[in-house]
Amino acid sequence: MYRDSTDIPSNAVERVQTGVRIEKRLLKVMKALAEYHDLTLGDLIEGIVLHAFDGKCPFEEESLKRIAEFRKIYHLDLDWKASHRLVEREPAPMLKGPTQGAGGSRRVRRKS
Repeated sequence: MYRDSTDIPSNAVERVQTGVRIEKRLLKVMKALAEYHDLTLGDLIEGIVLHAFDGKCPFEEESLKRIAEFRKIYHLDLDWKASHRLVEREPAPMLKGPTQGAGGSRRVRRKS
């Protein structure tokens, strides 16, 4: 497609797939905001980070109002002061269902 690196537009990028762990309610708000702006979650994150790297707010007044609404809907009470201070909860113990015991799954035999 491009003959050499001088032919590549400056905004041509190479994206990689990544597995990122993120706080559940924060992700819900981000997904809602991306949907509201008809963006992918990745595009939203890229935009937020690029603005932050330049010390700029990525959102206009209307988006900030919408974010406040989404935060209420998803009960997101964290703010910037919680950054780098989040602690994972211990996962709830898994309950064993009626077909699982100490020996693993139990087969149910059908009558012929």
